[in-house]
Amino acid sequence: MDALEIMANLDRVVPYFQPIFSADEHSIIGYEVLGRYLGENGPVSLGDFFEDEEVPDEFRLEADNHILRQALNRFMEEEAEGHLFINRDARLLMMDKEEEFLNILLGYKETGLDLHKIVLEISEKKYTSDLEHLLQYYKTFGIQIAIDHIGEENVNIHKFTGSDPDILKVSLQALRHDAGNRAYKDILHSLSILARKIGASLLFEKIEIEFQLQYAWKHGGRYYQGCYLQEPIPGFLPCDVLKEKLRRKFQEFILHEKRMLEKVYLQAESIQNDLQTLLPKLRKQTDSRIELLKELAAYFDPMCFRFYICDENGFEVTPNLLKKDGEWIVQPEYLNKNWSWRPYFLENILRMRKNRTGLLSDLYSDLETGEIIRTFSYPVNDHEYLFMDITYDYLYEHDGLLY
Repeated sequence: MDALEIMANLDRVVPYFQPIFSADEHSIIGYEVLGRYLGENGPVSLGDFFEDEEVPDEFRLEADNHILRQALNRFMEEEAEGHLFINRDARLLMMDKEEEFLNILLGYKETGLDLHKIVLEISEKKYTSDLEHLLQYYKTFGIQIAIDHIGEENVNIHKFTGSDPDILKVSLQALRHDAGNRAYKDILHSLSILARKIGASLLFEKIEIEFQLQYAWKHGGRYYQGCYLQEPIPGFLPCDVLKEKLRRKFQEFILHEKRMLEKVYLQAESIQNDLQTLLPKLRKQTDSRIELLKELAAYFDPMCFRFYICDENGFEVTPNLLKKDGEWIVQPEYLNKNWSWRPYFLENILRMRKNRTGLLSDLYSDLETGEIIRTFSYPVNDHEYLFMDITYDYLYEHDGLLY
């Protein structure tokens, strides 16, 4: 739309509200404020207008503040429950020497607005470290901070932690078109870990199909937003409008997750039982560690493609035994290599030592092959631990192991 037409008809520029739902109560916890232009053929999104940097700054600021005032008026008049999520361009906020954005909020505070209900959204793409002091200043008034548009492109997930965000908004748009994108899923997993570390809540947005909602639930999403749940609307809804639907869906997700976990645990238990039977027999037959690995390889072929034994400090006390082109080969260059730097390695060693049981890892990409695998580790004795790398083909063929 033409920027001049929009500015000449600000009376047609109105706020729409897209609900945001919670995982814990299955209810609406707030609304994102979105600008719409009431054209002849119905409401039109103003997203392109606000993202177009060729539009003069003063135009965007005026339209932003016009929408904000209208949204606050509706919010207070209707005594709506929950929070208001308000988008602002980071660069324009830094240019706002008159602090007009804050002054608008403070003006409404005098008439009863609780500033703890305001969530300021800043796009990750436009976030800079120069913004941190300003955002920390806003937080002193009770305003919450959300970092938006995470997950849409490559992102430096640590650059915005200095502002102590309350919410990380993660886009699931890519999963709409490529549900098998492992690298993207790994980035989202890293974001869930980061959110937990810094004490921020995860809000998954752009949920358009049920699979995305299930993925958000499985990966620590506290809040959910998207057209699958509710399109943007010109007003507010009862907070429990989807309560029964979400309760039913989450119950389905829980049952599915429990079934998948049961399959993983049964696989680990099966390997554990086999090793408990095999190892005592094999140790009686040979004192050679490499011969022990060869016997294990023969038994667990074609489940596994790599075997080795490490001591309690992560040093390999055997070469690798690797299956290559259908043949098992010895890789002596791996003897004495150390793997203690790997995440959770020493923690898992201590768990195996204490519980005297094996562990089946989660899914991860093998450093050498690049394939998605799992590793089963098992205490051979008080000081040595067996590692068995399970092939992608085996995981694929056994329902649940790639989950």
